[in-house]
Amino acid sequence: MEVLEKASEMEKAGINIIHLEVGEPDFDIPEAVKRQSQVAISSGFTHYTHSLGDLGLRESVARYYLKTYGVSVNPANIIVTSGSSPAILLALSALIEPGDEVIISNPGYACYETFITYCQGKAVDVPVFPENGFQYSPDAIKEKISEKTKAIFINSPMNPTGNLLSPGVMKEISDLGPMIISDEIYQGLVYEGTPHSILEFTRNAFVINGFSKAHAMTGLRLGYCICPDEFVRPIQKLQQNLFICAPSVSQQCGIVALEQCQPDVDRMKEIYNTRRLYMIERLKNMGFSIPTEPTGAFYIFVDARHLSSNSYQLAFDILEKAHVGVTPGIDFGSNGEGFLRFSYANSLENIEEGLNRLEKYIAMLH
Repeated sequence: MEVLEKASEMEKAGINIIHLEVGEPDFDIPEAVKRQSQVAISSGFTHYTHSLGDLGLRESVARYYLKTYGVSVNPANIIVTSGSSPAILLALSALIEPGDEVIISNPGYACYETFITYCQGKAVDVPVFPENGFQYSPDAIKEKISEKTKAIFINSPMNPTGNLLSPGVMKEISDLGPMIISDEIYQGLVYEGTPHSILEFTRNAFVINGFSKAHAMTGLRLGYCICPDEFVRPIQKLQQNLFICAPSVSQQCGIVALEQCQPDVDRMKEIYNTRRLYMIERLKNMGFSIPTEPTGAFYIFVDARHLSSNSYQLAFDILEKAHVGVTPGIDFGSNGEGFLRFSYANSLENIEEGLNRLEKYIAMLH
C-alpha cells in the first residue's frame, strides 16, 4: 500500500505510473451483474437480509460447490459477508481464544497475521522456500503444531506466488488434526491444472471465498464463509452484532454472477492467461528467476536478489526511476525478502510498457 500511495502522489504530480503492484482485477463487472444491480434497486432489494445471507445466494453457492468440486454443502452452513476479509475475521473470532495459535506460511498473504493478532491469537510461521517452489510442506507444518494450535491457514491459488496446492498435499494437511481455514478466493482463476476445495478432503474446515477476484466485483464487497455446524450460530451472532448483513443489492448480483456469468469469467481468464505467459517470458529474459511459475491468481513472484537484497528499497527505486509500481516481497514475510511480486491485473499494453521501462532500469544498473 505504501508503494501505491507513493505512486498516487507521483501521478498527482503529472508522472505516468504503470501499476503492476495492485491485486485488483482491471475488468469491469459483468454486464449481467450491472443489469441485476439496477433490477435489485428498482425491485426494492434495498433492505436488511437475513444475517446469514439471502437464501437464494446461499443456495447458488451450494450449487456452485457441487458442480465445481463435487461436494455437497448445506446452505445453512454458508454465511454471506461483506467480502472475504470479514469472513476471515468472523471465522477467527469464533474459533480462537487469546493465546491460541494459527499456522500460516511464510511468505503468504500479509493480512492473515493481522487478523490473527487482532483476535488475540498468535500467528506461527512455517517457512516455504524458493527451491521447493514455495510449496507448503505437511511435515514442516506438523513440527509447528502444539497443544495451542487451533487452525492451519491454506491459500490455493496462493498470494503472492500464484501456485496451487496439490490434492495430495491438501489431503495430508487436512489429516494433521487442527481446523483448516482455506482461502479459496482465487479458485476461479486457474490456468493450468485443476483447482481443489479443502471440502473434498475434510469437513473440519472453514472455506473463505467471494466475488472480488474471478468476477471482478471488488467494490460490491461480497464474500462468504462455509463453516462446520457448531460454528454457524456463533458466527451468526457476531455478524448480527458487527455487520448485520452483507449488502442486499450485492447479494442479488452474486446470484446472477454464479448462475449466468461463467462465460464472462472464462473470457477474463483467457485474457489473464495471455498476460501471464507474456509476463513470465519477459521477466525471465530480463534475468529474473521464477521459483514457481504461477498457474493461478494474477501474480508472479520473482527472485530479484541479483539486483538487491532489500526488496522494499528496490520497489521504491523502481517506482521512482522507472515509474513502475511493484510489490516488495518482504510484505509477505521474511522468506519473501529479495523477491518482487508483479501483478498482471492490467492491460497487456500497460504490462508491455511497464516491462519495457523495467528493462531500461535494469540496463541502467549494469
